[in-house]
Parts: sequence; structure tokens; C-alpha cells
Amino acid sequence: MYETLLYSVTGPVATITFNRPERLNTIVPPMPDEFQEAMTKANRDPQVKVVVVRGAGRSFCAGYDFSGGFKHWEDQMNTDGEWDAGKDFVMATAPSESPTQKFMSIWRSPKPVIAQIHGWCVGGGSEMALGADIVIASEDARIGTPYARMWGCHLSGMWIYRLGMAKAKEYALTGKAVSGVEAERIGLINKAVPFEDLEAEVAKMAAQLASIPVSQLSAMKLIVNQAYENQGLASTQMLGPILDGLMRNTPEAKKFITIAEQQGVAAVVAERDTPFGDYSAAPADEQPNPNNVIHV
Repeated sequence: MYETLLYSVTGPVATITFNRPERLNTIVPPMPDEFQEAMTKANRDPQVKVVVVRGAGRSFCAGYDFSGGFKHWEDQMNTDGEWDAGKDFVMATAPSESPTQKFMSIWRSPKPVIAQIHGWCVGGGSEMALGADIVIASEDARIGTPYARMWGCHLSGMWIYRLGMAKAKEYALTGKAVSGVEAERIGLINKAVPFEDLEAEVAKMAAQLASIPVSQLSAMKLIVNQAYENQGLASTQMLGPILDGLMRNTPEAKKFITIAEQQGVAAVVAERDTPFGDYSAAPADEQPNPNNVIHV
């Protein structure tokens, strides 16, 4: 039994479902540990050939939950109620402690992983999803890195490695959200389909992959992954979380969190996003359809 996710196996396909729908599947402890454990379980199960990762409710994952000022990570980052740069540095870089590295079990898995994206897939949620081997999204999904504007930095580096320099710089500097359709067009994901076709499309891809020997799948995944490892992926993933810790503790970032604690997250993200007219500041037809729900 898990606190933050569900795990199931049907035939050769294991499904990991983030299960905090009331909070849009935002990331809190022990989600990274549970995710890594579930990935290990899938990889050790001889029946499983493919893993599908999805979110329950209205979203895949809306990133790290900072509604309480990140206090649920306090033991790993603070000493006597104050930010401890040394602790944060260790959490950012040690594989046994780093949430990023625990989510990157999706990348290290020898078995292929399909990310099934709907609703919001932002911040740390996008960093995790883009580590999958195949990413299929609903057309109305919104994928983005709002932390690019305040209170964060790229963690897994997948936004960088999946895009060419022009688009990587554009989205790194602006944090703009993209729809599933736009994400496919710019090469960020593999495919976007109408929400009503999403589960069937993912099932079709999983069945196709499952028809191939696991050893063959693992070999082909390894050779592609190794090419990106040779481009410095590990060092990018070390620097990103360190910069993320620094960007969470600038004067502007501290003010951002203070406003969030005093006035609520909605108030502070409205101030952040209104100049760009996206995320919750976007018109309704430029946000995910709230009626598109994954039932579990």
C-alpha cells in the first residue's frame, strides 16, 4: 500500500498512478520514495515489460506542493526553522536523498516507460514526465515550468535535452505553458490526442512495446540513454537542483513564499503569471478541461 500513488499490473503492463487528485497530484513526501519503489517493483517483476505512469483526477502532476511554504520538506532543508544551504545541497545531490534522482528511476528503468499526460503537468511534474521514454498527452493538457519565473530551476534537464537550443532557451527564460498539441509540434513529447482517446492510445503503444522481447527493449533504451549521458546529463542534473535551492532563497523568492502563506497560492501565482496570461491566469479555453478526469 502506498500513501501517494497506486500500483497495478495487467498482463505485461504495470501502471503507476499518482493518487492525490484533490491536490492535482502535487509532490510531497513520500511520493519520490514511493515512486522509486514502484519502479523497482515493476523492473523486478518478470511479467512486466512496460510501465505506464499517469495521474488520477484532473491532472498528471502539478509540480511540488508549496502551499505550506515547502514545510513538508523542512527536515531535509532547514535547521532551527531556517534554510540550511548545506542540508539543501545534500538533498539536491545525494542519490539516496534527491527527489529528482528518485523520479529519474523512470530514466534508469531498463523497461520502457510511457507517461500518460492530461490536465496540468508542470514544474517538477513535467521534469519527471519528460524523463519517460514515450510521452503521450491529451491535446488540452498544459505542460510548463512556472518556476522559471520565480522560485526554482530546471531539475532533470529534460526540457533542455528534448528541445533544440532556440526553444530550450525560450521556455527556460519565460516558463511559458504549452498545450499538448504545441508540445508535440515542437518535439517536446511524442504525440497529442483528444482526451477521450488518450487511454486507448497509451494502451496501444504499451501493447506494441510488449510484443518485443524485454532484452531488445532494454538494449535500445540503453543505447539512446547513453548518448544523452555522454552529453553531460548527470552534471546538468547535479547543477540544476543546486540552483533550484538557491533560487528558492533569494529575497524575491522569500517574498513570494510569504505572500503565498499569507494570501494563498492563488494570489501569488496570479501576480507571477498575469504578465504572460497563462496557467491559472489564462482564459478558460487555454487551460485543461476540468471535466477531463482519470478515474481510478
